[in-house]
Amino acid sequence: MPLLVGLALLAFWLYCLFDAITTPDEEARNLPKLLWVIIVLLLPLAGGVFWLLLGRPSGPRAPGALPHDGTAARPAAPKGPEDDPDFLKDLERRLRDEE
Repeated sequence: MPLLVGLALLAFWLYCLFDAITTPDEEARNLPKLLWVIIVLLLPLAGGVFWLLLGRPSGPRAPGALPHDGTAARPAAPKGPEDDPDFLKDLERRLRDEE
């Protein structure tokens, strides 16, 4: 049983440390990101709890999500060949040539 508790604490600490390290500097709340990383490193349980409650960016962060200021443009959605007018014109030309 103590081994499971120890493994759970280690997993929690690693999650919080990785999350603090990968958070963009400008999104860390209340303290600079470097200070949060040091807190999580030195105080594994309490630092992780403080990070999750006070330092972690509020709201979900999805990979590739837009920054809070909305400056980044979203990549264009992929188009299928049936959505490309040039492809359709070329296809019609090729079908006529085959006949």
